[in-house]
Amino acid sequence: MDVVQSVLHRLKGTVHIETHPGQGTAFRLKLPLTLAIIKALLFRVEQRLYAIPLNAVVEIARTRQSEVHQVDHYEVLQLRNQVLPLVRLGRAPAEGPDRGASKLFVLVISVGERKFGLIVDGLEGEEELVIKALDDQAVSTDLVSGASILGNGRVVLILNLSAVVEHFARARPAVTGEVSSGLLLSHADRTRLNRAATGGHA
Repeated sequence: MDVVQSVLHRLKGTVHIETHPGQGTAFRLKLPLTLAIIKALLFRVEQRLYAIPLNAVVEIARTRQSEVHQVDHYEVLQLRNQVLPLVRLGRAPAEGPDRGASKLFVLVISVGERKFGLIVDGLEGEEELVIKALDDQAVSTDLVSGASILGNGRVVLILNLSAVVEHFARARPAVTGEVSSGLLLSHADRTRLNRAATGGHA
């Protein structure tokens, strides 16, 4: 089993063992999408193209920034009779008189028993994607589980929704009173935003 676990770890997979005395042992192997074909929903965040499996999408909602409320350092949306935690994948909108009127796309996703809303910049439609797993040298974050190439040559990164939600739950903003945002921003983007927020001082 050590060999199996080592191979699964390299493939970003997991192995779970359940033993019941007198009944036997069950081995449950979980692997990321590798050279699989899935139906996916494509969307944009900070001019980059991403996708998530379509079967994880419960619904797509349109709302305004004024409908988004802050609880502690999290953002939430009242969606009918439920309070939906929001994961802002890009940067938060700039302060200004028109901030509340800005429109948002919210992808309502189901992860385990919970629902979350992903705030994205725009939708690109649905596609059948051939997914190729990425090695650790190609991508240094577990937020992305694979990639695909569209017919026009554009590269699409496939989000690992479980990792996105886990990072969101652990995130804490640097400034008290602010909300967690920019989960998919690059290090360069974060540095630029931090300098702008501190008046140009790193």
